[in-house]
Amino acid sequence: MSELQEQTAVRTTYFSIVGNALLALLKWLAGFFGNSYALIADAIESTADIFSSFLVLLGLKYAQRPADDNHPYGHGRVEPLITFIVVGFLIVSATIIAYESIENIGTPHDLPKPWTLFVLGGIIVWKEISYRIVMKKSKETNSSSLRADAWHHRSDAITSVAAFIGISIALLLGKGYENADDYAALFAAGFILYNCYHIFRPALGEIMDENVYDEVIDNIRQEALKVEGIKATEKCFVRKSGAKYHVDLHAIVDSEITVREGHELAHKLKDHLVAHIPDLGHVMIHIEPNECLWEAN
Repeated sequence: MSELQEQTAVRTTYFSIVGNALLALLKWLAGFFGNSYALIADAIESTADIFSSFLVLLGLKYAQRPADDNHPYGHGRVEPLITFIVVGFLIVSATIIAYESIENIGTPHDLPKPWTLFVLGGIIVWKEISYRIVMKKSKETNSSSLRADAWHHRSDAITSVAAFIGISIALLLGKGYENADDYAALFAAGFILYNCYHIFRPALGEIMDENVYDEVIDNIRQEALKVEGIKATEKCFVRKSGAKYHVDLHAIVDSEITVREGHELAHKLKDHLVAHIPDLGHVMIHIEPNECLWEAN
């Protein structure tokens, strides 16, 4: 991640922290005074989001430390680890919301206040805008932890929609339907758990060096053939660490060139790839004679 990308990621995380803090306060107050547990459940998630955004910020800063003797590939792997912790926060939030919802369903209580719908309407619009902003920045910076933070905003918007529907049903149908608000909170908890999987799965793939970067591999192969002396490419393995892709590439060259020429060609290829594909980190080039290409055919 370049310095500009790092600054973008950090600013985006501060945006999430401030937004979540203000919305959590608004939801707690509106839920308490508006007699809506669905809003309180929403506030619980937003409060957890504040802590998870702080973790994302710490992870982004740590991931930008330069490579050292103990971490020759850099510190980027901290990002999926932070994502795992963020998912843990979401699971705890969903569990608390579900438990309290079930408790409240069996407890008689008053209808929510009508004005809570206006509060929720504004929250839904803001959280969807926040999702789009943070997701755009996650793509610009290639950050998995920012992507998880973006999905927090989207899940928050969906839980707010559930709360809006639950409160609307309770208000429209009146006495006897007070617990529609609680069922909405229970649905929100289920949706949060569903989102946990979609946040967790890519981070797990990153930790396990899963081969899911076909677009990056195709780009590498195309750029490699632009280097004079490279006849073809064979094996190409890519793994992601933080915002960088580390590459092992087998390049096929003329078998008649000298070892020195092959060595120089490997450096030329590496420099070309790094210059034309900015997200590449460590690049290892293995030179193969063109007999390998004939044998493969």
